[in-house]
Amino acid sequence: MRWREENRALFAACLDGLEDDPTVCAMQEIPQHVKGVSCYDHSLFVAYVGFTLCRACGLDYRAAARAGLLHDLYLQHWEQTDVGRLRRLTLHPRLALQNARAFGLSPMEEDIIGKHMWPLTVTPPRYREAYLVSLADKLCALAEMARLYGPLDVRRNLGGCAAALRRGTVL
Repeated sequence: MRWREENRALFAACLDGLEDDPTVCAMQEIPQHVKGVSCYDHSLFVAYVGFTLCRACGLDYRAAARAGLLHDLYLQHWEQTDVGRLRRLTLHPRLALQNARAFGLSPMEEDIIGKHMWPLTVTPPRYREAYLVSLADKLCALAEMARLYGPLDVRRNLGGCAAALRRGTVL
Protein backbone atom coordinates (compact mmCIF):
# COMPACT_ATOMS: atom_id res chain seq x y z
CA MET A 1 0.00 0.00 0.00
CA ARG A 2 1.29 3.43 -0.90
CA TRP A 3 0.79 5.94 1.89
CA ARG A 4 0.31 9.31 0.20
CA GLU A 5 0.84 12.39 2.36
CA GLU A 6 -2.06 14.31 0.87
CA ASN A 7 -4.40 11.39 1.58
CA ARG A 8 -3.27 11.07 5.18
CA ALA A 9 -3.68 14.79 5.83
CA LEU A 10 -7.16 14.89 4.30
CA PHE A 11 -8.08 11.68 6.15
CA ALA A 12 -7.03 13.23 9.47
CA ALA A 13 -9.05 16.36 8.68
CA CYS A 14 -12.13 14.20 8.00
CA LEU A 15 -11.83 12.58 11.41
CA ASP A 16 -11.55 16.00 13.06
CA GLY A 17 -10.25 14.62 16.36
CA LEU A 18 -12.76 11.76 16.55
CA GLU A 19 -9.85 9.33 16.82
CA ASP A 20 -8.82 10.97 20.13
CA ASP A 21 -12.23 10.79 21.81
CA PRO A 22 -12.00 8.71 25.02
CA THR A 23 -14.85 6.41 23.93
CA VAL A 24 -13.17 5.75 20.59
CA CYS A 25 -9.80 5.29 22.28
CA ALA A 26 -11.36 2.64 24.52
CA MET A 27 -11.27 0.39 21.44
CA GLN A 28 -7.50 0.17 22.00
CA GLU A 29 -8.22 -2.21 24.89
CA ILE A 30 -10.38 -4.55 22.78
CA PRO A 31 -8.58 -7.34 20.88
CA GLN A 32 -9.55 -7.77 17.25
CA HIS A 33 -8.86 -10.45 14.63
CA VAL A 34 -5.27 -11.28 15.53
CA LYS A 35 -2.91 -10.78 18.43
CA GLY A 36 -1.28 -7.36 18.41
CA VAL A 37 -4.07 -5.61 16.46
CA SER A 38 -6.67 -3.86 18.59
CA CYS A 39 -10.19 -2.96 17.59
CA TYR A 40 -8.95 0.66 17.36
CA ASP A 41 -6.09 -0.34 15.03
CA HIS A 42 -8.47 -2.31 12.82
CA SER A 43 -11.08 0.46 12.77
CA LEU A 44 -8.52 3.13 11.85
CA PHE A 45 -7.25 0.86 9.05
CA VAL A 46 -10.82 0.31 7.77
CA ALA A 47 -11.52 4.04 8.00
CA TYR A 48 -8.48 4.86 5.88
CA VAL A 49 -9.11 2.18 3.25
CA GLY A 50 -12.81 3.10 3.06
CA PHE A 51 -11.88 6.79 2.81
CA THR A 52 -9.40 6.03 0.02
CA LEU A 53 -11.87 3.88 -1.96
CA CYS A 54 -14.64 6.47 -1.66
CA ARG A 55 -12.32 9.32 -2.59
CA ALA A 56 -11.13 7.43 -5.67
CA CYS A 57 -14.77 6.85 -6.70
CA GLY A 58 -15.88 10.45 -6.11
CA LEU A 59 -18.09 9.49 -3.16
CA ASP A 60 -18.51 10.93 0.34
CA TYR A 61 -15.08 10.07 1.75
CA ARG A 62 -15.66 12.05 4.95
CA ALA A 63 -18.64 9.87 5.90
CA ALA A 64 -16.59 6.78 5.00
CA ALA A 65 -13.70 7.88 7.23
CA ARG A 66 -15.89 8.72 10.22
CA ALA A 67 -18.16 5.67 9.95
CA GLY A 68 -15.18 3.43 9.21
CA LEU A 69 -13.57 4.50 12.47
CA LEU A 70 -16.80 3.91 14.39
CA HIS A 71 -17.94 0.73 12.63
CA ASP A 72 -16.71 -1.57 15.44
CA LEU A 73 -17.42 0.70 18.42
CA TYR A 74 -19.09 -2.18 20.28
CA LEU A 75 -16.70 -1.94 23.29
CA GLN A 76 -17.26 -5.56 24.23
CA HIS A 77 -14.68 -8.10 25.36
CA TRP A 78 -16.35 -11.07 23.68
CA GLU A 79 -14.28 -13.61 25.60
CA GLN A 80 -16.03 -12.41 28.77
CA THR A 81 -19.50 -13.23 27.39
CA ASP A 82 -21.37 -16.32 26.32
CA VAL A 83 -22.08 -14.82 22.89
CA GLY A 84 -20.85 -17.22 20.21
CA ARG A 85 -18.72 -16.25 17.22
CA LEU A 86 -21.56 -16.45 14.72
CA ARG A 87 -23.92 -14.34 16.85
CA ARG A 88 -21.20 -11.66 17.24
CA LEU A 89 -21.13 -11.15 13.48
CA THR A 90 -24.71 -9.89 13.45
CA LEU A 91 -24.85 -8.36 16.94
CA HIS A 92 -21.79 -6.11 16.90
CA PRO A 93 -22.96 -3.72 14.13
CA ARG A 94 -26.06 -2.89 16.18
CA LEU A 95 -24.00 -2.32 19.34
CA ALA A 96 -21.52 -0.17 17.42
CA LEU A 97 -24.30 1.91 15.88
CA GLN A 98 -25.95 2.42 19.24
CA ASN A 99 -22.65 3.66 20.74
CA ALA A 100 -21.68 5.74 17.69
CA ARG A 101 -24.92 7.72 17.68
CA ALA A 102 -23.42 9.81 20.49
CA PHE A 103 -21.24 11.43 17.79
CA GLY A 104 -24.14 12.88 15.80
CA LEU A 105 -24.14 10.64 12.75
CA SER A 106 -25.57 11.41 9.36
CA PRO A 107 -28.04 8.91 7.85
CA MET A 108 -25.24 7.69 5.56
CA GLU A 109 -22.86 7.15 8.49
CA GLU A 110 -25.58 5.21 10.32
CA ASP A 111 -26.12 3.03 7.26
CA ILE A 112 -22.38 2.37 6.91
CA ILE A 113 -22.00 1.33 10.55
CA GLY A 114 -25.21 -0.65 10.85
CA LYS A 115 -24.71 -2.61 7.65
CA HIS A 116 -20.95 -3.08 7.48
CA MET A 117 -21.39 -6.83 7.91
CA TRP A 118 -23.57 -7.15 4.81
CA PRO A 119 -24.54 -9.67 3.46
CA LEU A 120 -24.90 -11.08 6.99
CA THR A 121 -27.15 -8.13 7.81
CA VAL A 122 -30.46 -8.93 6.16
CA THR A 123 -31.14 -5.47 4.76
CA PRO A 124 -28.62 -4.31 2.15
CA PRO A 125 -26.92 -0.92 2.45
CA ARG A 126 -28.62 2.14 0.96
CA TYR A 127 -25.43 3.94 -0.05
CA ARG A 128 -22.47 3.04 -2.25
CA GLU A 129 -20.19 4.27 0.53
CA ALA A 130 -21.57 1.56 2.82
CA TYR A 131 -20.68 -1.15 0.30
CA LEU A 132 -17.15 0.22 0.00
CA VAL A 133 -16.60 0.46 3.77
CA SER A 134 -17.97 -3.08 4.12
CA LEU A 135 -15.46 -4.18 1.49
CA ALA A 136 -12.70 -2.26 3.27
CA ASP A 137 -13.60 -4.03 6.52
CA LYS A 138 -13.25 -7.42 4.88
CA LEU A 139 -10.00 -6.50 3.08
CA CYS A 140 -8.45 -5.13 6.27
CA ALA A 141 -9.49 -8.19 8.28
CA LEU A 142 -7.93 -10.43 5.64
CA ALA A 143 -4.73 -8.37 5.66
CA GLU A 144 -4.58 -8.65 9.45
CA MET A 145 -5.19 -12.41 9.44
CA ALA A 146 -2.57 -12.82 6.71
CA ARG A 147 -0.12 -11.04 9.04
CA LEU A 148 0.26 -8.09 6.65
CA TYR A 149 -0.64 -5.39 9.19
CA GLY A 150 2.98 -5.08 10.31
CA PRO A 151 4.65 -5.30 6.87
CA LEU A 152 2.23 -2.66 5.56
CA ASP A 153 3.38 -0.46 8.47
CA VAL A 154 -0.23 0.53 9.14
CA ARG A 155 0.27 1.65 12.74
CA ARG A 156 3.09 4.05 11.94
CA ASN A 157 1.43 5.44 8.82
CA LEU A 158 -1.98 6.02 10.35
CA GLY A 159 -1.31 6.36 14.04
CA GLY A 160 0.59 9.59 13.67
CA CYS A 161 -1.35 11.25 10.87
CA ALA A 162 -3.86 13.12 13.00
CA ALA A 163 -1.29 14.17 15.58
CA ALA A 164 0.98 15.49 12.83
CA LEU A 165 -1.87 17.47 11.31
CA ARG A 166 -2.68 19.05 14.67
CA ARG A 167 0.97 19.99 15.15
CA GLY A 168 1.04 21.48 11.68
CA THR A 169 3.89 19.23 10.58
CA VAL A 170 4.13 17.56 7.22
CA LEU A 171 3.51 13.82 7.22
